[in-house]
Amino acid sequence: MTEELSREEAARRLAEYGANVVAQERRTPVWRRVLQQLRDPLIVVLLVAAVLTLATGDLPDAAVILLVITVNTVVGVVQEVRAERAVAALSALSAPVARVVRGGAECSVPAADVVPGDLVLLAEGDIVPADGEVCDAARLLVDESALTGESVPVEKAAGEDRSLRTVSAGTVVVRGRGRVRITGTGPHSALGRIAALMGAASGLTPLQRRLARFGRVLAAVIVALCAVVLALGLARGQPVELMVVAAISLAVAAVPESLPAVVTLALALGARRMADRHAIVRRLPAVETLGSVTVLATDKTGTLTEGRMAAEKLWTPQGEATVTGVGYDPEGRVTRGGRTVTADDAPDLAALLCASMLCNDAALEPPPDGDTPWHAMGDPTEAALLTAGARLGVDRGALDRGLPRVDEIPFDSARKRMTTVHRTPGGGLRVVCKGAPEAMLGPAVLADPPDTLSQAAAQAEELARGGYRVLAVASSDHDEARARSPETWETGLSLLGLVGILDPPRDTSRTTIAACENAGITPVLITGDHPLTARAVAARSGIVARADEVTTGERLRRGTAGEPTSLRVYARTTPEQKLDIVQAWRTSGHVVAMTGDGVNDGPALRRADIGVAMGERGTEVARQAADLVLADDNLATVVAAVEEGRRVYANVRRFLLYALAGGTAEILVMLLGPFLGMPLPLLPAQILWINLLTHGLPGVALGAEPVAPGVMRHPPRPPEESVLGAGLWPRLLAMGAFVAGVTLVAGVWARETGRPWQSLMFLVLGATQLGVAAGSRARPGSLSNPFLLVAVGAALALQAAGVYLPPLRALLGTEPLPPLDLVITCALSGLGHVVMRAQRSLFPERPPRAGPASAPARQRRVSDGRARSPRT
Repeated sequence: MTEELSREEAARRLAEYGANVVAQERRTPVWRRVLQQLRDPLIVVLLVAAVLTLATGDLPDAAVILLVITVNTVVGVVQEVRAERAVAALSALSAPVARVVRGGAECSVPAADVVPGDLVLLAEGDIVPADGEVCDAARLLVDESALTGESVPVEKAAGEDRSLRTVSAGTVVVRGRGRVRITGTGPHSALGRIAALMGAASGLTPLQRRLARFGRVLAAVIVALCAVVLALGLARGQPVELMVVAAISLAVAAVPESLPAVVTLALALGARRMADRHAIVRRLPAVETLGSVTVLATDKTGTLTEGRMAAEKLWTPQGEATVTGVGYDPEGRVTRGGRTVTADDAPDLAALLCASMLCNDAALEPPPDGDTPWHAMGDPTEAALLTAGARLGVDRGALDRGLPRVDEIPFDSARKRMTTVHRTPGGGLRVVCKGAPEAMLGPAVLADPPDTLSQAAAQAEELARGGYRVLAVASSDHDEARARSPETWETGLSLLGLVGILDPPRDTSRTTIAACENAGITPVLITGDHPLTARAVAARSGIVARADEVTTGERLRRGTAGEPTSLRVYARTTPEQKLDIVQAWRTSGHVVAMTGDGVNDGPALRRADIGVAMGERGTEVARQAADLVLADDNLATVVAAVEEGRRVYANVRRFLLYALAGGTAEILVMLLGPFLGMPLPLLPAQILWINLLTHGLPGVALGAEPVAPGVMRHPPRPPEESVLGAGLWPRLLAMGAFVAGVTLVAGVWARETGRPWQSLMFLVLGATQLGVAAGSRARPGSLSNPFLLVAVGAALALQAAGVYLPPLRALLGTEPLPPLDLVITCALSGLGHVVMRAQRSLFPERPPRAGPASAPARQRRVSDGRARSPRT
């Protein structure tokens, strides 16, 4: 049925079904976004700290805390608003106008006005405006890679095969023309169904979850300890007002209010470093999430592969050959037996590729300048044949002039072959035919001996197992009278050979996958492409070693694939199945990074812990749904980004060790001092001053520390591990006890010798903590982070000023110390640095245990016999 709609009926259906647009999500009000940001447990702790600081009258410290809260809230809200553009980008993929037949006449209408039942006309270059079924077609070839991940364009034709007669919204007509009856528009189209899946957000990042747990525990511990300090002071007869202020001051000092600033600085520096390495961060927390990734789910086309078709393998009855080169550039080589050959050296290869170039409707477009690659026009598979011929030295222009085309039988899905007829210089006609091996390698088409046909069939099967798309090419010369009968064109031909075509893996894909496994990250491949092609690319890249690690979307749907997380390659997957695969890995306790470039990847990019989109060839939908965009489309950039993520997490832990050790020392001094004859070891103002100096610039500077050596030789942190796990708690308590012990010893000595013991304790406590900060560097002995050295020096000077400058002495309640005491303090500060370095050497941080991601990878390496050194 191909009758067109009347204009009146089209208007009625538009009112019934609605506009052919993707539904937009209802926007969340800004005030609600702000409240969501303020619900973070660490932010709640900071809000309480701000209130307590205001209660002590310390306005500068309160202002700093409130500024940190404001900056973090604004950044979070802005990033959320930007993420909303993901669904909106789907509309941009729809065709702006469509050609329809209504009321007996062809007319152009906005794509939004296309309705079910419309008869739409498609031609080369058109974007399909809505889902539909092909009524009739002439060599209609559609690129569906953005929706399906299939790297080869699909021939479309009317018939019983549903996959061949249906077209989807957002796909592009590469060649030919056709008429399509629309069956689904707006939310009922392929784009609409994907848009419905885009609402799934990934939730909190691993660092956010860890800090949330840490914030809750820290708040409870601080309240309990400060209550103890308050009770002890009151029991000793100290004034109630003084002890309340002291307890509040101690609570403020114990809260690492610089932590959000440290995290923000570390993430911002990581984002800048990633940008220098061609990775654009769209959401700051994604920087750290990369460092926690245990599974890297990658698509195939354009990520592991180059995103183009290449004729790589040639076979003739005389032998095999390999074609090398980059892209569609004619510069390249054809090698046989390790030697470069040309058309003059290998007449059998010349005959094969000349025929492939004659029976061909594609064209290669040279770059307008030297910086852009060659571009394929038409079927990418045919463009690959042209490139191979050019690399053998065949001139396409001279070939067409010497053998002009005079007739043809276009390719169709039923015959699976294409035939062209050319006039030879002698006045005869040459018939050239190319097509699928199953449609070519038989006595009905070829006149070759049976052993040649069986040899070619075996070779074609071997190439197909290797993931190649195989074309057989044949030809014959006739006098003009015989060749004028089309029924004889595809009989009695002579086989010239086979061509193996594929989307070649990137040169860096194998080293990238190896780097992932060395870092304890499990790589998996999720694609809409054919299982054989997917497995071949995965094998070449080092992802799989066995066939049983490959499954299909259909097997997943039927539930016959087994446990999804036991597999490594998922082929022929739909957007919904990609979503389910990512969620299965997340449910099993993994942190998943998902790469993609198509519309079909959008939902999975949103669902993953971190979505990574391709910047060059990726769709706008994928880019807007992702947290990270690779400007160079190179998966190796993800490995560099993972290193930055691990650096961020290491710096957060470095700051927590330093800050909480100082807070622990202050609490211990306040708890133990009274038992050593010091009723109130430190005044509230002195505690806040130390806190301001140590948690201020030095603490923030720790967030800029460079990456530690060997960080990519360890597996990622287990997602359930605490931010203070892997041995950080004992180190924290040990350093806190050391700083407190040094301070108390100095105080007892000063009291026994008649010195102003409280001022000396104030100076020693702050200086020793700053020495610990200097000893926390990732790369000691270098100038990799000069900001930290400057910050520590400035903080030491301000700490001394608190004892020697009269205005500060009046504010802090200190007394001046003799020069000898200042020298002693500096020595104790150096001792803090030495002890911090020593305990890092004696009690190094435990590397992460091989998590759930690592076991399958180790089993796979053992099973295929590849020896690897054990991870440390």
